[in-house]
Amino acid sequence: MSENRVEQRELGDPELDALLGAAFAELVSRYGAEGRSHVQPNATYLVAVVDGEGVACAALQQADDVTGEVKRMFVSPAYRGRGLARALLKALEDEGRLRGYQTIRLTTGNLQPEAMALYQSSGYAEIPRYGKYVGQLWTHCYAKPLT
Repeated sequence: MSENRVEQRELGDPELDALLGAAFAELVSRYGAEGRSHVQPNATYLVAVVDGEGVACAALQQADDVTGEVKRMFVSPAYRGRGLARALLKALEDEGRLRGYQTIRLTTGNLQPEAMALYQSSGYAEIPRYGKYVGQLWTHCYAKPLT
């Protein structure tokens, strides 16, 4: 049986950087250049490790004093369907509670039905588009209270 864990990593970590690059490449392949989103350098980065190999990543960045925002949720294709994204999401929520956030929000696109299903089944409710996403009709925004 394989060993799975979630670890915090820093930018510059080779596995994290490779996963972030793969996440961006997948967004570009689905949405074109519009799929790009930036993650702040002070974000918390998590990597899901299976048998010693980083195979999935996600980031949590501060949106405002009481809100965290999930960015760059990505699972390598060979490792999808194993609950890694759900484990990362739970770890990000735990990190958000430690930071004192009351809410976590995130965005995904209409070409990612698997992501929408994950977020909805994890207690996230669709909210109105915010910020730069207001005019992006393909974008779906979600939020979940952490209380």
